[in-house]
Amino acid sequence: MTDPYTALARKWRPRSFAELIGQDHVRRALVNALETGRVHHAFLFTGTRGVGKTTIARILAKCLNCEGGVTPTPCGQCASCREIDAGRFVDLIEVDAASRTKVDDTRELLDNVQYAPTRGRYKVYLIDEVHMLSTHSFNALLKTLEEPPPHVKFLLATTDPQKLPVTVLSRCLQFNLKRIPVAQIAGHLRAILEKEGIELEPAGLTLVAQAADGSMRDGLSLLDQLIAFGGGRAGEAQARAMLGTIARDHVLQLTERLATGDAAELLRHAQSLEEWAPDYAQMLDALASLLARIALKQVVKDFDGDDLYAPELLERLAGAISPEDVQLYYQTAIVGRRDLALAPDPRTGFEMVLLRMIAFRPQAGAGEFRAPGPASVSRGAVSVPMGPAASGAVSGRPPVSRPAPGLAPSGPPGTDARGSPGAQDWSAIISATDLQGAARQLAAHCVLVGREGALVRLALDPRSKFMRTAAVEEKLAQALTKYYGEPIRLEFTAVAPQAETPAQADQRASQEETESARRTFDSDPGVQGFRDRFAATPLPETIRPVK
Repeated sequence: MTDPYTALARKWRPRSFAELIGQDHVRRALVNALETGRVHHAFLFTGTRGVGKTTIARILAKCLNCEGGVTPTPCGQCASCREIDAGRFVDLIEVDAASRTKVDDTRELLDNVQYAPTRGRYKVYLIDEVHMLSTHSFNALLKTLEEPPPHVKFLLATTDPQKLPVTVLSRCLQFNLKRIPVAQIAGHLRAILEKEGIELEPAGLTLVAQAADGSMRDGLSLLDQLIAFGGGRAGEAQARAMLGTIARDHVLQLTERLATGDAAELLRHAQSLEEWAPDYAQMLDALASLLARIALKQVVKDFDGDDLYAPELLERLAGAISPEDVQLYYQTAIVGRRDLALAPDPRTGFEMVLLRMIAFRPQAGAGEFRAPGPASVSRGAVSVPMGPAASGAVSGRPPVSRPAPGLAPSGPPGTDARGSPGAQDWSAIISATDLQGAARQLAAHCVLVGREGALVRLALDPRSKFMRTAAVEEKLAQALTKYYGEPIRLEFTAVAPQAETPAQADQRASQEETESARRTFDSDPGVQGFRDRFAATPLPETIRPVK
């Protein structure tokens, strides 16, 4: 008769703090408490499923009851240690609160608290999913939890600490267990398979670790399933087939077509995925994951990649796609992932996400957005320049030239950015700075009177004097210091400016555009027809120019 098979999650469950994967912050605190003899009477372990709450509680119970004494390194060989590992230690009372929620169950449990332990040094109560207890059960537990006998320790575990009364939380030392990183899960799975003598592929283990979603127990259960699915082998192809994920070759091909900007080829390949019946949400997740690795490679040159994507592959893609495009594609992928449920069907939503990546791809060096297709666009399409320098074009004023980045304007005092004496184009100076918010508003209501060395004189519209504050003036002075390349002091004159302020110029231009739009509207033959036929009267305040 062969021995029954033991699941990997049970067989490789940590039996000491040294074997524990992750949770170093919890291990360090418990080890220090055991070494110094300052062990609290009640501990609360919180965290998502499969991160080690019950495992840590059992290890702590073993540390407290090892026949060698209270120690952070139990021997594992004495009768107490072996019985705790086997789950039959009489003084370790494990309670599933989900199935014992009634107050009578809790009272029956607490009736035995006063009695000394039968075998061990401490009687340890391990209450799992403690948040499932009823309100009356918590009330029955409170007094004992606050003042237990010296031979009793309470170890509570829960995935939802928000449901615990604050009276319980205040009586426990709380440890929040973290989700385990993918790399740690994959590394532990690899070590287990090597000890088990099972053939593996690192990329397959990475896929399993990602699917585990921070839970080591889920990772081991999926690994068990993968070994059975793959006939005793943990390969990448088997992992993808088991998890229902698409082959990474398809993700790479989509990324390469994004790099070339060929919308037709991109769509053609996206449509060819239909035969694999993919999960399009997972496809976008995989695409975003690859784009994130490419962005890392562009910023951190010595980024080595991982088991899914080799560094030379990332190096090639990082050189083929600009950093701006990578960020745009990534943002579009994660937003499209969120909106996929709103699409008519998943395939259409996925294809529209890919088209959106291409359609809003910025044209390098031109500051314009372009759509894929022929170079010439018919029917009078207009390209709209983007960025602060284009604000003048939208409002009807000519765009303002800026000095080259990193070069401060030069010229004698009283000259503007172009060095022409007396020009003093204050609007151009404002546009060439990085002023924002209240400081930009203050500057827009001023006129440059003149500059003498480090002193800049400004005439402020008296109606806007409330805008002046010390903080706003400081920001304006800093911006001008950066613009002129030397420390600048400001002097304000609260008199009506002789020239037009930038704010007044914007207002005048807006009014002129509105009046022009109203004249165009009034002269439209269709509007005239409505007037004559229906005696219609347009409301002037509702007529606005189209921006």
